[in-house]
Amino acid sequence: MRLLRCDASLDLKEGWRVTKQEFVDRVAAQAGLSKSDAGKAVEAFLDTVQKELSGGGQVNFTGFGKFSAQRRAARMGVNPRTGEKVQIPAATVPKFQAGSALKAAVKSGGGGSY
Repeated sequence: MRLLRCDASLDLKEGWRVTKQEFVDRVAAQAGLSKSDAGKAVEAFLDTVQKELSGGGQVNFTGFGKFSAQRRAARMGVNPRTGEKVQIPAATVPKFQAGSALKAAVKSGGGGSY
């Protein structure tokens, strides 16, 4: 697996923003798939990760990173407008932990292989 590269220059103040359709287009070009097949593959990936996390599981790509669900305890917060204390309920939230190869690729500013 390789990181997708963009031909545009990276402006660290603004960063890259890739829409889902642009991502699908890049996957299609890099994998030699039709845009339709690449779209189906991206949708299947997103659905699989969502279902796995919804069931309390995790998805791990060695070197790239790990998607997991994390439980947040209930806590007290403060409304910034009024200063009033508010009870924030417990919640389960998605979490992504970057792997070593992804961290190294981002740090060096280039693509890498996994």
